[in-house]
Amino acid sequence: MNPILHIPKLDLAFVSKAASMPVLKNFQLSLQRGQCMGLVGESGSGKTLSALSILQLLPNNAYVSSDSQIIFRDHNLLNFSEKKMRSIRGKSIGLIFQDAMSALNPVLTIGQQLSETIRLHLSLNRRDAKQRSLALLEQVGIQDALRSYQSYPHELSGGMRQRAMIAIAICAEPDIIIADEPTTSLDVAIQTQIIDLLKKLKQEKQCALLFIGHDLSVVADIADDITVLKQGEIVEQTNAKIFFQHPQHPYSQALFDAILPTTPRHSSVADSANGSACANKREIILSVENLKVYFSKNKVKAVDDISFTIEKGKTLALVGQSGSGKTTAAKAILQLIKNTDGAVIFQGQNLSTLSAKKLRLMRADMQIIFQDPYSALNPRMMIFDSLCEGLLIQKKVRNKKEAMPIVDAILKQVELPEDFKWRYPHEFSGGQRQRICIARALTLSPKLLILDEPTSALDVSTQKQILVLLDRLQNEKQLSYLLITHNMSVVAYLAHTVAVMKNGKIVRYGDVSDMVEQSKTAER
Repeated sequence: MNPILHIPKLDLAFVSKAASMPVLKNFQLSLQRGQCMGLVGESGSGKTLSALSILQLLPNNAYVSSDSQIIFRDHNLLNFSEKKMRSIRGKSIGLIFQDAMSALNPVLTIGQQLSETIRLHLSLNRRDAKQRSLALLEQVGIQDALRSYQSYPHELSGGMRQRAMIAIAICAEPDIIIADEPTTSLDVAIQTQIIDLLKKLKQEKQCALLFIGHDLSVVADIADDITVLKQGEIVEQTNAKIFFQHPQHPYSQALFDAILPTTPRHSSVADSANGSACANKREIILSVENLKVYFSKNKVKAVDDISFTIEKGKTLALVGQSGSGKTTAAKAILQLIKNTDGAVIFQGQNLSTLSAKKLRLMRADMQIIFQDPYSALNPRMMIFDSLCEGLLIQKKVRNKKEAMPIVDAILKQVELPEDFKWRYPHEFSGGQRQRICIARALTLSPKLLILDEPTSALDVSTQKQILVLLDRLQNEKQLSYLLITHNMSVVAYLAHTVAVMKNGKIVRYGDVSDMVEQSKTAER
């Protein structure tokens, strides 16, 4: 059977006046109808660039060699004009971007964007396009489809935005679906729904699927074949069953070695029994008491009467499905949004009663790592300016010259080269941007760090490096963490206690060992 997409050779480089930097070298790929190719590798290995090459969405400084070919239906896409490519994108080849917030239009509702794509490619009228849009939103696991249809991207949680973007990508039933980390920001339940949906499309519509991912457990569940990329070169390409039983290349084996264990490393109960430093004092750094956040416009109880405490030097994991209220609770704790009722007591002070000036000073001790690293960084500021901005505002340094050694030291801690500080956010991969956000949060030496899906954009090896770093910093500096995640392996690695949220409420609360065991039982 002839492949629907065949790349016999693809060489890609970024060209500047100073030099040419190769990013893909002799890249080769074939996609068959009804089959899924899993493309894995670390951040910056060239996975996303290979996908963007297929749809000709590369930046202006990208150069594709003259002997490269991307054959789709017996035609070389590299010879297509921009006008002709527009008829291919969306209709014949759908793309699920890694970063939903930057991929969606912020001034159009989800319904407008979905209906526009449907009407453009399927020639439906407004009424039929709306009905199909609502059906697609339900198909990708959005319960209140009408409300999401009427919402703007910023009004949805990260997971709901991701699902909406998946609906847009599959609305015209394309022959090829390129899924670039499609389940990164989704909880386990919705992740399973999306994987099942993509499997169904692959089988029923006989579409080809290029699945880019760093979570090997997810890739194993959907891929028929595997391509492993390292620094732009293919190091292994084989059948998925063979790969997951016996990876051949040392780099592939290293990816497996970086997978996190599911056995909890910490336990608040065990720590107390062993007489830890905090066990006797039980020094509470954060106390959330009957916190409520209601949005009257949509009559939504985003956070509905939750309470918990975090001890000094400990980690509380806040877990739950997308849209359960986790991130809203974190923003209310930081007073980035005002709570409707309740109290947030940080180091003995009720944050909701502080003046703006006092609250600004307190924020030096409270930092957050947002879920979406691209929208969290100012695209017009170099990394150095982003990292030293907090130091200057909080008057920790007098000028940028004094900030230089602090910035260099922080970049080293998150394992990024010092010269990265002179670049802009768009010049980095998703994982690199996330590490920059972590570096920015650490510059002020906070006492409480809120981690909103801190490793969701990272490959397995980088994820483990970041978690090891966070664990070391916690031990050395007695940092307290509020960890927001849907990844139970991350919970098992970093957390001491766990609170489970559902529909704005905490429905379970306890020691990490008990919670992880309950999660395993539920999955079985």
